[in-house]
Amino acid sequence: MTIAAPPAPQFALQPYKSLSNDELQQRIDKVRQQLGSRLLILGHHYQQDEVIALADLSGDSYQLSQMAAASADCRYIAFCGVHFMAETADILANRPEKLAERHGERVQVVLPDLAAGCSMADMAGIRQIESAWDQLAEVIDTEDITPVTYINSAASLKAFVGRHGGIVCTSSNAKAALEWAFARTSRVMFFPDQHLGRNTATGMGIPLEQMPVWDPYADELGGSTEEQIKNSRVILWKGHCSVHQMFRPEHVALARKNHPGIKILVHPECPREVFELADESGSTGKIIKTVEAAPPGTKWSIGTELHLVNRLKQQHPEQEIHFLSPVVCMCATMYRIDLAHLAWSLENLAAGTPVNIIEVDEETSKWSLVALERMLEVQ
Repeated sequence: MTIAAPPAPQFALQPYKSLSNDELQQRIDKVRQQLGSRLLILGHHYQQDEVIALADLSGDSYQLSQMAAASADCRYIAFCGVHFMAETADILANRPEKLAERHGERVQVVLPDLAAGCSMADMAGIRQIESAWDQLAEVIDTEDITPVTYINSAASLKAFVGRHGGIVCTSSNAKAALEWAFARTSRVMFFPDQHLGRNTATGMGIPLEQMPVWDPYADELGGSTEEQIKNSRVILWKGHCSVHQMFRPEHVALARKNHPGIKILVHPECPREVFELADESGSTGKIIKTVEAAPPGTKWSIGTELHLVNRLKQQHPEQEIHFLSPVVCMCATMYRIDLAHLAWSLENLAAGTPVNIIEVDEETSKWSLVALERMLEVQ
């Protein structure tokens, strides 16, 4: 994560933590009125309801960054999400043509709480990826590997992919990204989420034995043999989403037993054993659209983040909606963004002493943008 050096904040965080949600909301609304269309508050689908209620735009991470970057008036983005999302917003909002339109004026992107990271993104560090690439070069020709990074990754990984002829993907276009990659090379290195990579590649007919998992903590070759690497089509990184990883096949069986006729709807970040048992699967956006399009009386058990499932339950009382797991599991890092942090960051922004500015360096932005633009070509 890249963090710009800010001036000392005018307001300290601690006092905000003792304020009621009503008071925090009033103070947030005051800043919104003051800054007007120059400010956009972005709320990822996994955020708490009280944060979503104050967001100017809500959606998936890349969709939010695109919408904010498209705004001619926006000069400040408060991204209620996690660090890789704020990085992507900075890259898109401050790409060269956008800076030219604003005569060089940057859009400032702030992350209300710097502790809002992503455990999946953190499972693949740039030095680990570079080390893996160097090790692979000792066994196979890396010119014949296309690196593909899930958008849930640090900007440094997106830049690595851009420099090495690769592409970024989302959960909705992973198949298209892999097809793009295989049109260029015989192998793909997919990171950081092994489950999205495996589920997508399996659906394309690639057998599991041609998908070794690279463990960055293994002594050699990610824990695989030279033969396994030479036989590979997709080299999967040993990473996962802590929320989607916890859904199990027995949860699916229990849902079907307790609710006859129920449909299982899961995110492709779920393990293969769950993914293959589901009736339907898709990105966060597809999950929402699937529920919205379903007739009244449809019964769903949904395997994705708890806040989103509960919100769908509230918004669609005409349907019966359940959380797939009997164990409560939410995105803990998303949960760090609350009204106290949002109010604190916005009031400092309005005072001219912004906190938690996310600014990606020029070289990383340039190569990240290359990989992101390739992704748009296959949408």
